Amino acid sequence: MTVHLSERPAPVATLPVVRPRPAPSAPRVRRLVLEVARFSVVGGSGVAVNILFFNLALHGLTWAPMAATVVASCVAMGTNYLGFRYFAYRDRASRTRRQIALFFAFSGLGVAMESVLFYAGYHGLGMSGPLGSNIAKALSIVLASAFRFVVYRTWVFQHARNGR
Repeated sequence: MTVHLSERPAPVATLPVVRPRPAPSAPRVRRLVLEVARFSVVGGSGVAVNILFFNLALHGLTWAPMAATVVASCVAMGTNYLGFRYFAYRDRASRTRRQIALFFAFSGLGVAMESVLFYAGYHGLGMSGPLGSNIAKALSIVLASAFRFVVYRTWVFQHARNGR
């Protein structure tokens, strides 16, 4: 009988160690809450401009529904830029051509999303009356705003490069 002293016992399968993520720090959470609040104030005023201009164009001036929604969204985009730049994200990097270009490029995507969603509600779901058109408009704004929040804070109004 031969005994091999170099044999090792069979490896035992082990489960990976799962370490819990550290809880976010209170100052970080506070900054995010304030950012969301400022974004909401500017966004809320933009929604008001958007809805008011939309209703004026659609019901007052009898524009076509898609023209009314696109123009209203573009007017709100302009007012929102000023609000975001000088209120919501005033602590971020200074205004640059890149920032302006990114804002209007991403806002243009937001307007396109909003318009497609409005079209789906207005024509696809038959939300064409005065109340229905406003509900379709409001829902399209809310859904497109989630996209805008992420891209504005991530790419448009970035923190300065000094590590903040």
